Amino acid sequence: QQLEQRRVNGEPIAYILGKKGFHAIELMVAPGVLIPRPETELLVDIALAEIAKLNRVCNILDLGTGSGAIALAIASASAHSAIVATDQSPEALAIAKINAQNLHLDNRVQFFQGDWYEALTQHRQFDVIVSNPPYIANEDPHLTQGDLRFEPASALTDYASGFSCLKTIIAGANSHLLPGALLAVEHGFDQSEAVVCLMKDAGLQDIQVHLDLAGHKRAVSARKMP
Repeated sequence: QQLEQRRVNGEPIAYILGKKGFHAIELMVAPGVLIPRPETELLVDIALAEIAKLNRVCNILDLGTGSGAIALAIASASAHSAIVATDQSPEALAIAKINAQNLHLDNRVQFFQGDWYEALTQHRQFDVIVSNPPYIANEDPHLTQGDLRFEPASALTDYASGFSCLKTIIAGANSHLLPGALLAVEHGFDQSEAVVCLMKDAGLQDIQVHLDLAGHKRAVSARKMP
């Protein structure tokens, strides 16, 4: 009866059940962490394609990992990956670490707390950087509707235009990518052109727009110059 009331109140089913499927794994989720979306599986597939192409152990960075969804899905699908995952939220990282243990992947993924690249304890360069950052503008009415009402606002919005986190990630990519290495970011339904411009301004090349299963522009990838 209590569970029914939570659902009547509009609370997301994933929070009520305490779990959510993502890619080929199941994740524990709780109100302190963003519920993984099917659209974000696109970033996993982009990373896995790059790992398969390189055909060696790849160092991956997942910025703003939340529940650990992207990092753990990559680790689960590819033995050829060593992953670093960051998040500014201690609550999210606690859940991500539990997920890593539950999936027996805690020896494959390292977690660090902090703001984007600042979370890294030492300067490193990676073969792939992936991120699904907060990209919803602060005034977007969707933040007060549906499941989004129950999710942590800091995982959804930058409390500004929706671009500040994307700008930080893209601007810092060159110094954290190996030559020729790949950056892929998720973005909002109307942000693709602006993200492409940010990639160009950062001096990245081989810029590609990726569509989700619904046919919407959902991610942009680019490479550091070789």
